[in-house]
Amino acid sequence: MSRRPPPRPAHSPRRSGRPLPPPAGGGRLWIYGMHAVEAALANPARPCHRLLVAQAAGDEVLDRLAAAGARAMVPRPAAETCARPELEALLPPGAVHQGVVLLVSPLPETGVDAAWEGLADGAGGVAVVLDQATDPRNVGAVLRSAAAFGARAVIVQSRHAPDETAALAKAASGALERVPLVQATNLVRAMDELKANGFWCVGLDARAPGSLAEADLTGRVALVLGSEGGGLRRLVRESCDLLARIPMSGAVESLNLSNAAAVALYETARGRKNS
Repeated sequence: MSRRPPPRPAHSPRRSGRPLPPPAGGGRLWIYGMHAVEAALANPARPCHRLLVAQAAGDEVLDRLAAAGARAMVPRPAAETCARPELEALLPPGAVHQGVVLLVSPLPETGVDAAWEGLADGAGGVAVVLDQATDPRNVGAVLRSAAAFGARAVIVQSRHAPDETAALAKAASGALERVPLVQATNLVRAMDELKANGFWCVGLDARAPGSLAEADLTGRVALVLGSEGGGLRRLVRESCDLLARIPMSGAVESLNLSNAAAVALYETARGRKNS
């Protein structure tokens, strides 16, 4: 009597019987890198379609991916193995994919109210507003810092900001799934909404007389940052409640946007802790 083979463990990969699709299109994109893929699988709001892993992926990688998918509590695609060159054909040249790629659809759109939604009356919170931030890696790095310091949302202007891309997701290292990236049609109007809901809009400006460390950063605060070199546009600057600068030695004229955001978020967290 023949014995039936034991069932395959839920996390065990299967060799793809389907041909690999061409590079993503139609709104879908391949995201890559362990942290970005893990976070996407764990996010129930993220539509996930195919999960590909390099043939050399070990059990630890497969277990981590399976555990991430289980946390979402929604159906997730089974891992499929394929050769490393096949993975790389789906991605931009030089992409550091760590042998893991995931085909996803963009996250649902989020409004400015993500910055205060769920906050109790009088409760504090931090949001980040980016004026003309066009580099996806910069925006991704800002999202990563926002997640690290507990910011509730990163708000960009839809006409002057990158779309959700694999490079942005990789730079965010999973934070794209944890911090809402809000695309606002009009940034000044978005700031008015923030102010109407109790946020104090603090713009970073190298010419401001006072430093960020001197500002009152308690309560609800929106940090408003402009592009490197260009800084804040006039109307955005005029819509801020306060302008503050990050003190620097003078060896450089300005910080990269993502570095400035990290410093500002740290200073805000420090100020709130010490208040």
